[in-house]
Amino acid sequence: MGQLISEIKDFYKRGDVTAKLIFINVALFVAITLLTVVFRLFKVEISGIFDALALPASLDNLLVKPWSILTYMFMHADFFHILFNMLWLYWFGKLFLIFFSSKHLRGLYILGGLLGGLFYIASYNIFPYFRELIPFSNMVGASASVLAIVLATAYREPNYPINLLFIGTVRLKYIALFVVLTDLLFITSDNGGGHLAHLGGALAGIWFAASLKRGTDISFWINFLIDKIQQPFSASKRKPKMKVHYGRKQDYDYNANKKAQSDEVDQILDKLKKSGYDSLTTEEKKKLFDASKR
Repeated sequence: MGQLISEIKDFYKRGDVTAKLIFINVALFVAITLLTVVFRLFKVEISGIFDALALPASLDNLLVKPWSILTYMFMHADFFHILFNMLWLYWFGKLFLIFFSSKHLRGLYILGGLLGGLFYIASYNIFPYFRELIPFSNMVGASASVLAIVLATAYREPNYPINLLFIGTVRLKYIALFVVLTDLLFITSDNGGGHLAHLGGALAGIWFAASLKRGTDISFWINFLIDKIQQPFSASKRKPKMKVHYGRKQDYDYNANKKAQSDEVDQILDKLKKSGYDSLTTEEKKKLFDASKR
């Protein structure tokens, strides 16, 4: 059992940010599903755990469980719900990372979920159509976060070709437009809250990409908070970056060159964050690609 847990930890550490987000979603889904099955065998109902992590439309219920504005975006109702969300996250997460950084993906996933959740709550409390449903409505799912990633990528590269089964090659902007129009058309359907959250996530994606193009990273504060939270846990595991043996000149030369390369990559990443991928020269793109393989 210990070896299995160790292998799972290693798998998580080796994965990129897309794989980590998928891992968290799947692990949470499996854990809650298994708990439900076990307790149901003893005729014990534990739906309260699911409800505690789902996002309520009621403002009064939100005050009781404020954490749900974060936890809901990692929760899923059933197998097909998580399957399709994770497939979209995998496909468009990989595409997103061609044009943006890993931290951008991490921050936008949270930002898209937050704005999607706020759209859902606000709409249910503003529009009379939803008013009677407020006390009984809860929402789960990563859809808003995924839509933020899709729309940010579409805004950055609208003409990027996507090969669709049975359809052929379609430009990314048309896929994004189709998804947004579908959500607009089905706001008053049985899953109206989900479609409203999608629109909030889509807006977050466009806002992020447009702001980054102007040199502002609106996901910065999210990544800053995540890094601060992770810092105490990673500090004890941090290894020294270099080892120097006094009296051996080649070690000094090696460390100096390594530091210079690291500073150069940091400068390229700063330029990428402020001005976008197209602002990089061919040489800078090559250096960034070589650094990512180390």
